[in-house]
Amino acid sequence: MADETDGGTRLTAVEIHDNIVGPGEKELTRPAASLLWSALASGLVIGFSFIGGAYAASLVPPERGHAAFAAVYPLGFILVIMARSELFTENTLVPVVPFLERRDAQTFRLLLRVWALLLIGNLIGAAIFGWALARTPMVEPSLHAELGRLAAEATSGSFGRIVYAGVFAGWLIALLSWLLASTHATGAQIVLIWICTAPIAALGFRHSIAGSVEAFYRAASGSAGWGEILLGFVVPAVIGNAIGGVLLVALLNYGQVVTEREGQPAAAQKRRRRARHRRDEGGRESS
Repeated sequence: MADETDGGTRLTAVEIHDNIVGPGEKELTRPAASLLWSALASGLVIGFSFIGGAYAASLVPPERGHAAFAAVYPLGFILVIMARSELFTENTLVPVVPFLERRDAQTFRLLLRVWALLLIGNLIGAAIFGWALARTPMVEPSLHAELGRLAAEATSGSFGRIVYAGVFAGWLIALLSWLLASTHATGAQIVLIWICTAPIAALGFRHSIAGSVEAFYRAASGSAGWGEILLGFVVPAVIGNAIGGVLLVALLNYGQVVTEREGQPAAAQKRRRRARHRRDEGGRESS
């Protein structure tokens, strides 16, 4: 039983789950304008993964370019997550947990509302950033060759291949959301973000929002059509990310804690919440 009498230095899975429930409940009822503005900011800021990675790749020999790109790719994710903006892929876990607790039609409708608003905001932000990168002097002209090469590489593949690669990206980002709920330490959070997002670029997985910046850059620069990009990359990447996040993180991690939580007396759950509150207050005071 996880309460304040437990020893150990790490949170249990039940405690991490409880840390997600509260934010998940709030996420489901946030005003539409708040979700849209936050999602728009994320769609814009995530573009720095593309620019930063391309710049790093341009500084090294071609055979090391992919590794350099992957090493810097987490930049946009660090900026988005530490600023507490909203990515669709993070929310394949957080608001899903309250739905798994209730499993009713009203909560499902609220979940779909959150997903729709975040996707719209993220994609608009990604499209604006991709268009500005391609059509305005945002970066030196010499960098566009590297940007074009990386964008073509990151958005290539059949519909099924992108869905499959998207599953692993969605898995990693939802897992990141779970891991972030285990610590308040800023340094640890940045390390976790890097660990979970660098493999997306390194292993050729497909992230629907970061990848959409690359996809929209291609469309704006004329190397691909807008319809081709939307139907050939964005749609399958979103599907894959949703499958990976919901099935491989939300459902599996909920499954490992649901029996324990249901078997605990209400008093024990209250003690655990009080202990978590004291620990959170202590973490904020020391940070």
